Amino acid sequence: MQPRDILETCLCVTDLDAAEKFYREVLGLEFDARQPGRHVFLRLGERMFLLFNADESEQEQGNFPPHGTRGAGHVCFACREDEIDRWQAALASHGVTVEHVHTWPGGVRSLYFRDPSGNSVELASPRIWGLAEQ
Repeated sequence: MQPRDILETCLCVTDLDAAEKFYREVLGLEFDARQPGRHVFLRLGERMFLLFNADESEQEQGNFPPHGTRGAGHVCFACREDEIDRWQAALASHGVTVEHVHTWPGGVRSLYFRDPSGNSVELASPRIWGLAEQ
């Protein structure tokens, strides 16, 4: 057996409010729900992107096992290859510094930048993995 898809992914953050604002205002993710001081749940199409308070998510909550990591995580959001320059300009308009523009074999580029908690965020075409753009 094999899972069919990724349903949700999560980054641990140090400031939920700043992280929520960043992912909603800069990247346009949609708000779904919140557990104050603990989690923010955001939607991206048919997938969920979760933000966990790093300190709180290490604590048991009911029957759920502790979650979490320490240090910078990484997430890559898919975009169309012809949107990379516009994304770079949009990030700059929000005061977000692009740390690196990488050109992959075949000429496909991706952008690397940081969220307010220091997580590494990337925007790239699915073509970096040999997948079709949508």
